[in-house]
Amino acid sequence: MHFHDGKVPEEYRRYIWAKVVFLCGVSAALLAALVVSVSSGAADIPLGSVVRSLAGLGADARTEAIIWNIRLPQALSAIVAGAGLAVAGAAMQAILRNPLGSPFTLGISHAAAFGAAFSVMVLGGGAMTSTAAGAVSVTSPLMTTAAAFACSLSAALVIIAVSRLRGASPETMVLTGVALGALFTAGTMFLQFFADDVQLAAIVFWTFGDTARATWTELAVLALTTAACSVYFLSNVWNYNAIDAGDETAMGLGVRVGRVRLTGMLVASLLTAVIIAFLGIIGFVGLVVPHMVRRVIGADHRFLLPASVAGGALILLVSDTAARLILAPHVLPVSVLTSFMGAPVFIWLIIRGRKV
Repeated sequence: MHFHDGKVPEEYRRYIWAKVVFLCGVSAALLAALVVSVSSGAADIPLGSVVRSLAGLGADARTEAIIWNIRLPQALSAIVAGAGLAVAGAAMQAILRNPLGSPFTLGISHAAAFGAAFSVMVLGGGAMTSTAAGAVSVTSPLMTTAAAFACSLSAALVIIAVSRLRGASPETMVLTGVALGALFTAGTMFLQFFADDVQLAAIVFWTFGDTARATWTELAVLALTTAACSVYFLSNVWNYNAIDAGDETAMGLGVRVGRVRLTGMLVASLLTAVIIAFLGIIGFVGLVVPHMVRRVIGADHRFLLPASVAGGALILLVSDTAARLILAPHVLPVSVLTSFMGAPVFIWLIIRGRKV
């Protein structure tokens, strides 16, 4: 934005400052939630011990083992997955100019889950073991992620192709996504039909999104993918702002709308595929978080995307901690809680807002 006298008007400075304060507030809440999450569970650890251990000042061996081997990987997985799903959802809503766009509603989550299940069961990408700790151990994460990506990519391409044929109306894309979700769910059920008892129990458990199953190695892959994809989305914020004003306006401003849309869907599909391949389906985060953030911070993607990253991380971490404690000593998979919470919140957003 250029100003003739070289000064930034007070009103614009306040506009920016309010958004920066919101982002800092959410980030601080995320840090506090991380400490609380790591201290909460079957074995309660004092907050002071958690802070000392995380700061590298040491604690007793048992506390260190619980924090670094169990609690911290789970909490960080929730943060990374929440951030990734929320930024993918926000980017899809921008690219498609569709308020219902998200990996979950457009069938991309179901497609990735089918690809991962196909890899695990048919291609031998995972060892099926029915244990309390984790029903599926993915022996070939690369193959599983590749299969999940291929399926989610095909779903994304079908949605783009159908929207091109019919004209890109939000209804067309959502209905196509619903149909694709049903198709891939049917494919997963078909695989389940031919599975033996242990495989069936394992694959059903696997489709529940659960942050507890990521190891440090898998967490590193998740974090790198989420960071790289988020940087890509953030580098395109001006393009998304232009597309928000309409395809013709964006083209008039020099945005190559077709290329931005296709590449954005590919990157969002990759991010979704990696998260689902490692953690299973976690619904509604990518749909609800961008809407909640947009209501507070507005539709400017320079702030909406970073706020979605921080907001998604915070909401999934809080949900994951609640899921761990709500039925203690039983641990509820976080996807169950996000779906229970996400559906009413989204219905409330639809009823409350003139436009979602």
